[in-house]
Amino acid sequence: MNARWNGQYSCFDLVARTPERPRTVVQVGDIAIGGDDFVVMAGPCAVESEQQVLDTAMSVAAAGARILRGGAYKPRSSPYSFQGLGVEGLKILAKAREYTGLAVITEVMSETDVEVVAEYADIMQVGARSMENYSLLERLGRCGRPVLLKRGMTATLEDLLCSAQFLVAAGNPEVILCERGIRTFETATRNTFDVAAVPVLKTVSHLPVIADPSHAAGVRVLVPILARAAVVVGADGLLVEVHPQPEKAASDGEQSLTLGQFDAMMGDLAPYLSLRSSGERECAVVGGVS
Repeated sequence: MNARWNGQYSCFDLVARTPERPRTVVQVGDIAIGGDDFVVMAGPCAVESEQQVLDTAMSVAAAGARILRGGAYKPRSSPYSFQGLGVEGLKILAKAREYTGLAVITEVMSETDVEVVAEYADIMQVGARSMENYSLLERLGRCGRPVLLKRGMTATLEDLLCSAQFLVAAGNPEVILCERGIRTFETATRNTFDVAAVPVLKTVSHLPVIADPSHAAGVRVLVPILARAAVVVGADGLLVEVHPQPEKAASDGEQSLTLGQFDAMMGDLAPYLSLRSSGERECAVVGGVS
């Protein structure tokens, strides 16, 4: 480990990686996040209709996704943008789970919504805008569900780990970190994918780390490329936006893959995942010999 990181991150004692606690595996049903499997979460930015979600869920499940993502509550910058279907959206996600067997991840925006979202979701997502909503984090510490914590748009890794520490201290050890791009001066993409964040977080923390190439890029054509990068640098999985008709999406259509594009991306990732698995096995053998 970089010597400077010891003092910078070891203060977050509940989430810092140590020899005694090198890795946490978050179990969601039969899905192990942070273990040996690469777990893909996929689905629309926003739940718009039952047909839209069911079509997407069946397609991404067939392509290899294990978890269905979809926003029932949407934190939109504009009050005139689609705000989500609320509880009706949660019911649609639950129905898709019944049809496909996919687990469900969805965002919770307020501590007052935690109980109802937990009733339908398998994983509670804290969005980038809510990373430092400490009232929400405190309530999620007692929700009985794993939490996916997204990095804030202008947050440092220290800020992210501080929020993770807050969650664990509040009583919830099942936290998944998510690198989703940060806001920089660059305008070619929606955000800037901090590719170094993944290996740094994997080095200093025992928590699982996944990447969100959709928000990191904001441009559909770049999503599969950034997904490959996430595999190469050691992410434990992906969070990807997929929509049957992105051009008609209520939100984030420009960064959402079509069903066919998602299928192609999953096929494209296979050799990278195979190479990574081979490398990990070789490291394990070398480590055992030494």
